[in-house]
Amino acid sequence: MDPAFHQAIFKIKDQKTFRDAALKVFLYQSRQTPVYGEYLQKLGIDPVQISRLEEIPFLPVEFFKTHTVLGEGKKAEIIFESSGTTLQTLAKHYIVDVSLYRESFSRGFSHIYGSPENYCIVALLPSYLQRSGSSLVYMMDHLMGQSQHPESGFYLDNLDELSILLQRRNDDGQPTLLVGVSYALLDLADIAPLILKDHIIMMETGGMKGRRREMVRGELHKALKKAFGLKTIHSEYGMTELLSQAYSSGNGLFYTPPWMKILIRDPNDPFSTVQQGQTGGLNIIDLANLYSCSFIATGDLGKTYADGGFEILGRFDHSDIRGCNLMVP
Repeated sequence: MDPAFHQAIFKIKDQKTFRDAALKVFLYQSRQTPVYGEYLQKLGIDPVQISRLEEIPFLPVEFFKTHTVLGEGKKAEIIFESSGTTLQTLAKHYIVDVSLYRESFSRGFSHIYGSPENYCIVALLPSYLQRSGSSLVYMMDHLMGQSQHPESGFYLDNLDELSILLQRRNDDGQPTLLVGVSYALLDLADIAPLILKDHIIMMETGGMKGRRREMVRGELHKALKKAFGLKTIHSEYGMTELLSQAYSSGNGLFYTPPWMKILIRDPNDPFSTVQQGQTGGLNIIDLANLYSCSFIATGDLGKTYADGGFEILGRFDHSDIRGCNLMVP
């Protein structure tokens, strides 16, 4: 792909430009990403005949556990790996150009929150720090570097120290972003509850990691708001298999950067989409994911809205997404 196209992705401003870019990326990946090309062939799809986003087949996210989803002849600069237990098969994302990831998450963050330089950024991500290959840790580490605040950093399990830092931010008025995995934020609420002022944003990234009982997002946010006196809890939606993220400012709706789009597939027909407001499986277009696959069918259930937002309602009951059995490794 022409390097100039990298920058064109991040200059997308409207739906027509997105559509044209997405169809170009689809045609490129159908030829250059062998796993995706074979998947399309099994479906009997002629990529040249695809003219609408709704016609594009999305690769089941499970393929990242069973196949190497990578452009032909490309070498990975870095490999990100999903979290899980030692008994689980972990997804691997082979990143050919890590600068695309850095630009995507930097621009995506700034699109919603402004420059990272404006914040003290702290992360409570113990389960991610205890293993290598986390795309979330990589992202947060670089955002912390961009923040340039001397107290930006990671916290493993030292919740008392983190509580003291948050009290300092309460006192000095410095805009602060605390990003944490769900169970760790609940641990902080139990051990060191603190009424936080409005200039401190708490953002959960999901995940109980078997440490606490599973909670729906509304219940989790209610508990955190009560413990910290916050009006809203923000959320980040990202995946190892993506290079872009969506964010929610606390109303249950997530919003994507302009180079990322959510489509909802019919839960009974993985190759059909449903209308806005109807529940189905999340299909994600992430145009930053140039040298892998930009068209991913996730295991999440949700719905989209007219303003471009989307909602996460849960996950499919079964572990595999239909379509995976087309290519048994």
